[in-house]
Amino acid sequence: MTRTKRKLGKQQSIRCNHWLDVMDELNIGAFVADSHRKITAINLSAQALLGLRASEVQNQDCREIFTGVPCTVNCVLNHPDAAGDRNPDIEVVDEKNQRHLITRMATPIFNSQEEIAGCMTILQDHSPITQLIDRLHYEERRLKIILDNLDLGIFSVNRGGLINFFNKAAENISGYDRHQVLGQSCTMIFSGEQSPDVCELKASIASGENRSSHQGRIIHKDGIAIPIRANYIALKNDKNSIVGGLATFHDMTLVHQFNRAISNRYTFHDMIGKDPIMRKIFEMVTVVAPSNATVLIEGATGTGKDLLAKVIHSSSPRSNKPLVKVNCAAIPENLMESEIFGYVKGAFTGADRDKPGRFSDAQGGTIFLDEIGDLPLSLQAKLLRVLEDKEFYPLGSRRTRKVDVRIISATNRQLQVLVEKKLFREDLFYRLNVMRIELPPLKYRRGDLPLLISHIVRSLCAARTVAPPVISKTAMNILLNYDYPGNVRELENILEHALIICREAVLQVDHLPDYLRQVQQSVVTKNDSAIPTGQKYRERQVIEDALEKVSGHRGKAAKELGIERTTLWRKMKKFDLL
Repeated sequence: MTRTKRKLGKQQSIRCNHWLDVMDELNIGAFVADSHRKITAINLSAQALLGLRASEVQNQDCREIFTGVPCTVNCVLNHPDAAGDRNPDIEVVDEKNQRHLITRMATPIFNSQEEIAGCMTILQDHSPITQLIDRLHYEERRLKIILDNLDLGIFSVNRGGLINFFNKAAENISGYDRHQVLGQSCTMIFSGEQSPDVCELKASIASGENRSSHQGRIIHKDGIAIPIRANYIALKNDKNSIVGGLATFHDMTLVHQFNRAISNRYTFHDMIGKDPIMRKIFEMVTVVAPSNATVLIEGATGTGKDLLAKVIHSSSPRSNKPLVKVNCAAIPENLMESEIFGYVKGAFTGADRDKPGRFSDAQGGTIFLDEIGDLPLSLQAKLLRVLEDKEFYPLGSRRTRKVDVRIISATNRQLQVLVEKKLFREDLFYRLNVMRIELPPLKYRRGDLPLLISHIVRSLCAARTVAPPVISKTAMNILLNYDYPGNVRELENILEHALIICREAVLQVDHLPDYLRQVQQSVVTKNDSAIPTGQKYRERQVIEDALEKVSGHRGKAAKELGIERTTLWRKMKKFDLL
């Protein structure tokens, strides 16, 4: 062997040993074999997984030593194109008699003449990856075949921030195909140039130091913000010069949902919508939430009134205090007063002790009165006193009790109509109607449907730890053209049904509920085919506001709108306002 060849061989050995050490830090087993299949190196993780010592395998034929994890695909020494192919998962028992499910992958090692000099084999234990790669040499592209098969998102950029590698897990998490992002700025998968994640990546490239982001965000192809935990590291060449950066990240959607459920805290990111109607609502909520103003939320069943109340509370100064929900339609009328306001000992037979009500439970926080339209008239006066004087009488008590709560109420019935029918107190209505937010039905914000469908599918699949399926064009057309009388709640139920039935990579029409399959794919009427749904909803809103301003007087409302009374009547009939 010439001196040059010995030098090249030594450099190759040093580089392989470096990567074996890196894999050890990740608790990933790895070993290297030469072109004759002789084992030249094995890291500690692989020794622990296989129950073998380095001295037992050194210079031995890999086909004879690793009978417990045999190659069942083409050997990369003879078939370089098989690099990165996964062998079927194999169960092995380590030296401590613990079982491990192992995935085996291999990639060829090339010398400076681009000849196969051996191979590196990865033994990936399916336990969580607790640490990330600390650095990756820019020129070692062959190892990116391995990175493409790891269960965490990875992408790399050059010094200018342009993406030059994007693995399969990154594709799954972001929704982008790698061909859509290669050569593009990394800002396209974050929220712009000023994104904290972009800043962390740039800082890492500039300083050469590793950076971490425990609350990062990637913007999905459909526009949804996906929570991630990420590490950003600088990439160096053989001369130790920084040539770019690498990001590794985990999808934290399931953790985010779990933490949110435990803390019961919601943010504006939990509300999905880009339709102008929803944007206007979001803008209003950002102003209303920090105040102590009483809020009335109106909207059809399933539009998200409950979620909006939680968002308002979580964004208010009272967020660290309780949010107490009362469903006025679910509590029997004879128990309503004692449930909401509590009672004192001896108030009735069986009242052997004092019991605080929901208002007392919400002290310092927020009480959410859902379905307020079903509150009995007998209790409406008592609620009015709480709003006016911040005090109430518990059932059976002769002493008032002071309370500091913010009241958010919601209804799927128009309180103005109930007032006209003498079913709801007018003075209470005006007290509740300080800030009124109306959530539109889903059929009036069809532009949000693709966004909602993508978000719901991702959330449901994250909870089941499965990859989201692709929705076929025909199935998507049906989903986009259904009216959803149950609104977002019905959409969630439909998608959950479909995901349970679907056992394939593509969600087809057959996976949708039977009743939905019978709906025609086009629901645009002849008269309204040229009018966008958002515009129709805004027109309806303008008419409602005009009628409310003049207490329902159609003549005055028509004059206010500058249209004929007969035109107003036709529009009221069209929008079901008669």
